[in-house]
Amino acid sequence: MAPANQIHDCHPPISPSGLYWVVPVPERGLTISPDGNTFTLEMKDVAVVDQPRWPALDSVATPARMTFKMVWKSTGEAVKYDDQSKHFRFTGTKASCQVEAEIEVPSLAFSWKSDPMETSKCDVAIIGDEVNGRYYDS
Repeated sequence: MAPANQIHDCHPPISPSGLYWVVPVPERGLTISPDGNTFTLEMKDVAVVDQPRWPALDSVATPARMTFKMVWKSTGEAVKYDDQSKHFRFTGTKASCQVEAEIEVPSLAFSWKSDPMETSKCDVAIIGDEVNGRYYDS
């Protein structure tokens, strides 16, 4: 159920294959530094929908666009999560992460922009490899 104070919920539309919250990343959308410690994901004018009452079945989806840049920098501190019972494994490193984003819903004359990247911070970020489901091998 959507929170009572939720005004916007922007997310990619469900694809014909049934995947949700997933969009293709253009060839130059993801860059990795030569040392492999900094990952930058930058995408412009990604087609999303604004669906304020999502996940309610009667929620209306309005076309919108999102532009963002997200940067992860490895701290070098190793991380490993491995749960055989759930067939899930992640190996990587802790990271810092910063993001700057914009949303535009033209039909509503609505737009929003985050604070600049330089002021962004997160509490938890990790970079690495995940294996799950049938791809999990103990």
